[in-house]
Amino acid sequence: MRDIIAFFSIFLQCTEDLLWSTFRINSLKHKKGMNKNLLLSLLFLLIVGTTFAQHQFHFKDGKFKVVQFTDIHWDPTSPGCDTTRNTILAVLNQEKPDIAILTGDVVTANPAKKGWEAIIKIFEEAKMPFAVTLGNHDAEPQFMSKQEIFDMLLKSAYFVGSHGPEGIPGHGQYVIPVYGSKEKDKVQSLLYCIDSNDYPETDELGHYDWIHFEQIAWYRDQSKRYTAMNGGKPLPALAFFHIALPEYKNLMNRKGTWGRCDEGEVCSADINSGMFASFAECKDVMGVFVGHDHDNEFIGLEKGICLAYGRVTGTDAYGGLVRGGRVIEMYESERRFDSWVTTPHGKEFAFYYPSGITSIDEEGPYLPAVNVKPKKHGVNYTYYEGKFKKTADIFNNGKKVKEGVLNNFIITEARSEDHFGYDFRSYIKIPKKGVYYFDIASDDGSRLFIDGKEIIDNDGSHSKEFVAGKVALDEGFHEMRVLYFEDYMGQSLKIKITDRYNSSRILPDDMLYAK
Repeated sequence: MRDIIAFFSIFLQCTEDLLWSTFRINSLKHKKGMNKNLLLSLLFLLIVGTTFAQHQFHFKDGKFKVVQFTDIHWDPTSPGCDTTRNTILAVLNQEKPDIAILTGDVVTANPAKKGWEAIIKIFEEAKMPFAVTLGNHDAEPQFMSKQEIFDMLLKSAYFVGSHGPEGIPGHGQYVIPVYGSKEKDKVQSLLYCIDSNDYPETDELGHYDWIHFEQIAWYRDQSKRYTAMNGGKPLPALAFFHIALPEYKNLMNRKGTWGRCDEGEVCSADINSGMFASFAECKDVMGVFVGHDHDNEFIGLEKGICLAYGRVTGTDAYGGLVRGGRVIEMYESERRFDSWVTTPHGKEFAFYYPSGITSIDEEGPYLPAVNVKPKKHGVNYTYYEGKFKKTADIFNNGKKVKEGVLNNFIITEARSEDHFGYDFRSYIKIPKKGVYYFDIASDDGSRLFIDGKEIIDNDGSHSKEFVAGKVALDEGFHEMRVLYFEDYMGQSLKIKITDRYNSSRILPDDMLYAK
């Protein structure tokens, strides 16, 4: 049975590469009138081949759960293997995921074949489907080649990956579709497994290799194909590989980044080949999950994409973090997921995408709602003119010109291009108890208060700057006040709101009530 599954996995990859190449060639030949029948036939054969050759995953009750294990560093001669095995099984038993994904540095000592046999056995006995992306230590010359590793993996009925396309760098690149809970034949989400490679050809290029252009082209083709199958709308996706992208460095010590960075650095490639840029352009990947740096486990948002480390799993790997795995729970038909780390001791804090809010935020304290019942939408304002360098100057040096009610916190009604200020007051209706992020982009200074508490300080004379703040609010009405002034050369004020279930959006008019 295993040999049959392995055969059809290889058959699938060959068929997929052939069909998709044919499609691209046909597209070039028929720029203005593509052969739709051929395209539909190719896609039908591809879907059938995928369904037949690999385990088909489905959302269950609107959810799909992935557990990422990383840096297992299995040494068949070490007594620590028992502890590592128990860690993996404890996480699997607690979380009961739909799939486990191993993101590199899995077996890093000889006898490597015996080590891979032990790893495979863990997931077979747990009856857990699993996928693998390789790390920089998995295919050291003294161990097994990547080809040999995947030949072994493909003999297991529980392995759901493939060798990947030939003719490009890397080994073991594949995409795992997740189908709907009700629409069983419709792909709802994708899991990309990518080889981040190991070491460059020369030391002058840095210590670690990068994801190469041909690999990125493969990803873009896959993304384009699945987007076309979904009526032109990108499918929510996750990406898994071993070595972090250079963009992970942007999250270090940033406000809004959660988790530990005890490594002191991000050990990425020195060359930025543009993988992150392609994720941003294709608009399908919501989150990227890596390993490699055992003492890093942080998670945060970069340009609307979640960048996260998994939790080091192996007992024989270096690092001081408690061993475990990272869990990602996706939601059907939504660009949303929750993520947390689970160890044998239990769950740690949860991170919510796309908001970036966490369960730590939700601990409060919460500001109570005020006892009012406003009926008219709008924002009360008082408009001032004068030369201001900070918001306090509005009241110290400003001349009150007019007041009234606007639809929102807007400055388009200002009589002058420069040297004016606003004192905005309103009630904001919070639909559900929770943590809310507000952010202000302003040129020049601005401040935001909720129930008299300062949430954002973006004061001073400056060009357009973005500042965010968070507050835990009970359901109901809350007093909201915004101070803003324009000094000179440009004017702008934009206020956005984010909650656990929604990404950042312009503060809606229907949430605001005049006093």
